[in-house]
Amino acid sequence: MGKRLTENLSSLYIGAANSLKPKRARRKIVAYVESYDDISFWRSLLADYEDNTRYFEVMLPSQSSLAKGKKTVLMNQLGNQLGENMIACVDSDYDYLLQGRTQTSRYIINCSYVLQTYAYAIENYHCYAEGLHEVCVMATLNDHMLIDFPAFMKLYSQIAYPLFIWSVWFYRQHNLSEFSLLDFCSYVKLDQVSTRHPERSLEVMAKKVNRKLKDLEHKHPEGVAEIEAMKKELKELGVYPDNTYMFIQGHHIMDNVVMRLLIPVCTVLRREREEQIHQLALHDMQLQNELTSYQRSQLGVETVIHKNTNYKNSPLYKKIQKDVENFLKIIR
Repeated sequence: MGKRLTENLSSLYIGAANSLKPKRARRKIVAYVESYDDISFWRSLLADYEDNTRYFEVMLPSQSSLAKGKKTVLMNQLGNQLGENMIACVDSDYDYLLQGRTQTSRYIINCSYVLQTYAYAIENYHCYAEGLHEVCVMATLNDHMLIDFPAFMKLYSQIAYPLFIWSVWFYRQHNLSEFSLLDFCSYVKLDQVSTRHPERSLEVMAKKVNRKLKDLEHKHPEGVAEIEAMKKELKELGVYPDNTYMFIQGHHIMDNVVMRLLIPVCTVLRREREEQIHQLALHDMQLQNELTSYQRSQLGVETVIHKNTNYKNSPLYKKIQKDVENFLKIIR
């Protein structure tokens, strides 16, 4: 009896262990990405399309070196190997907006085995305005809404929009020495943001942007008509005055706009919660215990913002999903 029971337990264990292994019968599709930071984004997106016939493995582009980046993914060892079982997942940068005016842009737009972000980079998705309040709540455990983030980022975008079009125009002219991406970002960054009067930081930015616009229009009158035509063209690509921040360099939006907005907001929210604890504590020991508990429960906003997944409701994210669905139709 004891021997039979042992054999049954062993059989059950082996069966359970086998069930933990990946289903080898499924097709494996390798998805190469640019960097470590990209793996989680693309893993989450592609996981929605896994079933009993296929699964994705997201990995860096080289098995023999630490080489990373878009060129490594697209043009290096993998360029001629992309196909039904091997795809590339890359940031769009300006390549989507260049619409085939460079070799990289043509490749990204025309290759069915390349998925792109459409937004400048993954950082832009983490900065998606509709989820910024939730970021503050997760970081501070305080649900008091101090700023209407979607309204703020909409106004920011409207101010940056005309200068952004000029930035793309210079890229299309292959003239990066006169007005580089770094130059553009220097005009659309935020300085100190007041939680009581956040609009003031936008007013300061607007003055800098308007001065530069007048300068560019004076130096390049030939570009004014082209700029107006580009606005119509980029609108077809999903670029509007209200959502420009999704197409501006991702690191810039994260570091010089959104974080400069969130850090003072979270500072105020934490102070509010701590003041409430001070007011409600019945004695010193309870006060110290509650403050310690609250402080241990907090998370850094720099960490939390990378957990912001509200972008899954954004129109640009849905464009990526449509591309995945089109790719899967090809390989059936």
